[in-house]
Amino acid sequence: MEQNEKVAGFRQKVYDDLYAFLVNKGAIDSHMPECPDVQEKWEAVASAYIPDGAREFQQYPVVSLGWMMFIGMAMAYFWDTDWDSQASKDDQYQQLRDRNGYDNLDDTVLRDLFGYDEKRADEVSDLVAECAARVLSLLNHEQVEPGTPAAFHCYVDALHEMYVMGMAMELHDLGYHMTPISSLN
Repeated sequence: MEQNEKVAGFRQKVYDDLYAFLVNKGAIDSHMPECPDVQEKWEAVASAYIPDGAREFQQYPVVSLGWMMFIGMAMAYFWDTDWDSQASKDDQYQQLRDRNGYDNLDDTVLRDLFGYDEKRADEVSDLVAECAARVLSLLNHEQVEPGTPAAFHCYVDALHEMYVMGMAMELHDLGYHMTPISSLN
């Protein structure tokens, strides 16, 4: 199989793995939410995050991947609570990072933004860490040469799926459940 074909299917592998895992954990609904406002912010978030995330990936790959899930969660929170002021901005990641530094992004989102107590923050952190470890395992088994354009594309695809799943987790926690209209009757 060609490198490009492998890379093209990688995003779907990550999605499928995280989706099945998170549905099984009850962290997301089986029908994924659509939130175009948050999804449209992906490119701006990724452009700002990748220099930091890529730098940290070498020594802290789980953190590098997991932080993007927290960012997706924060973006969904912003959408629910204050999208009027957030919609025109493209610096949400920088604001989150600069509040307490890159190393504390998890605490910034879970404690400062969401106001979670220690128990709830630990539960969510553990779930995010498990998701990031799963994605890292998928990356390691993809057999793309490190430092190549293919490896970079796999990393970005992994970050994208972490972002989307973080968004879905927070929308679920906020009470946005995707239920077919026919089942409401």
